[in-house]
Amino acid sequence: MSNEITENVIENFCIELLQKQGYEYIYASDIAPNSDNPQRSSFEDVLLSARLSDAVARINPLIPHEAQQEAIKEIARIHSPELLANNETFHRMLTEGVKVSYQKGGDQRGDLVWLIDFANPENNNFVVVNQFTVIENGVNKRPDIVLFVNGLPLVVIELKNAVDENASVKSAYQQLQTYKATIPSLFTYNGLMIVSDGLEAKAGSLSAGLSRFMSWKTADGKEEASHLVSQLETLIKGMLNQETLLDLIRHFIVFEKSKSEDLKTGVLSIETVKKLAAYHQYYAVNRAVESTLRATGHVNKMALEKQTPVSQVMEDPVNYGLTGVKNQPEGDRKGGVVWHTQGSGKSLSMIFYTGKIVLALDNPTILVITDRNDLDDQLFDTFAASTQLLRQEPKQVENRGQLKELLKVAAGGVIFQPFKNSSLKRAMSLIHCQSGKISSLLPMKPTVLSMALGQKPLMIKMS
Repeated sequence: MSNEITENVIENFCIELLQKQGYEYIYASDIAPNSDNPQRSSFEDVLLSARLSDAVARINPLIPHEAQQEAIKEIARIHSPELLANNETFHRMLTEGVKVSYQKGGDQRGDLVWLIDFANPENNNFVVVNQFTVIENGVNKRPDIVLFVNGLPLVVIELKNAVDENASVKSAYQQLQTYKATIPSLFTYNGLMIVSDGLEAKAGSLSAGLSRFMSWKTADGKEEASHLVSQLETLIKGMLNQETLLDLIRHFIVFEKSKSEDLKTGVLSIETVKKLAAYHQYYAVNRAVESTLRATGHVNKMALEKQTPVSQVMEDPVNYGLTGVKNQPEGDRKGGVVWHTQGSGKSLSMIFYTGKIVLALDNPTILVITDRNDLDDQLFDTFAASTQLLRQEPKQVENRGQLKELLKVAAGGVIFQPFKNSSLKRAMSLIHCQSGKISSLLPMKPTVLSMALGQKPLMIKMS
């Protein structure tokens, strides 16, 4: 038996690891249109429609069948000339539900059809398919591995052989760019892409350059994986396990908008960049959310104990001589501190945290405090460019009067306020008096996220 490492060996290794994560394995030829058990009507079809229909019916039992089918037709009709625009449209439907209407009791009723059961990963169908042939406009391409969730091709993996000096992660990335140009319909539904040579492995978004493809450095959230373990194995165990993958797709992808002006014509254009959280952002944000729920009294210690390993960051503060979350009292309003090194993506971490906590706490008021005007503008622009994930438009205030008015709302809102040290006491006094929403703010020099909940603020410090 030959011990030679080939691309096929790496592909099989990848499939075996995914099977251990609970994925069903299917060889693409076995479900091809010309097979004995076709699950596609043609090679142009990139959805496994029967699996999608079954999942939609299972997840949305109270929605009439006709409305379920209309939702499926809605995602199949996404066809604009811009691939990233198509991908953003689908992502919104995937994470916010597909809007449908139907007759009930003589009245027209609006509702949402969900394509994935995010709350119950086990209620979804996970499939790994290799050598998935797609023909579009007469061009035939065959990505190495495609991961389907409920019949939706959410992940594309391109593999190369590390032994071949002409094959590399870079060439795998270039191959993905070719696929995007020639079979774009497959990528309308893409959540993330992965490139690997069997040892090195990186993940990135649809619009990311190769430099933005990042390794996933932990398999369990406890500690960084050993260098003796291949990056591909670590990524599959840590990033592509079913719960983490769904969490990433729902809460850790943002479509960031920015305006640019043509200096010659004066024409303004809007550029969209799709960004995916790095592993450290994912675990830090989830730990911050966990601590926030405890600090606000929205989850008890028993619930924390029942959390599955991948839903927590497992390196306990106790290891550093600090009080662990499980030992802190519920509702103590002490959210905690998240430290970042320079250039590690603090702004994005704040956006991911805000987007997730907005859902977890039923739309709280969030006050973002900075100590410099330039930092406030920079951070506000980043938040304003990510409104789809935040589900609201952030607002920037320039004085205490504006802040006073915005804090009168019963719930909701993302508010930015730069505080100079000289005015901090007056600002604290002002907030103390406002509608019982915030009683005090601690003078913290770095950026602070403050949750206006109940009678006291919850402080999450992002440094």
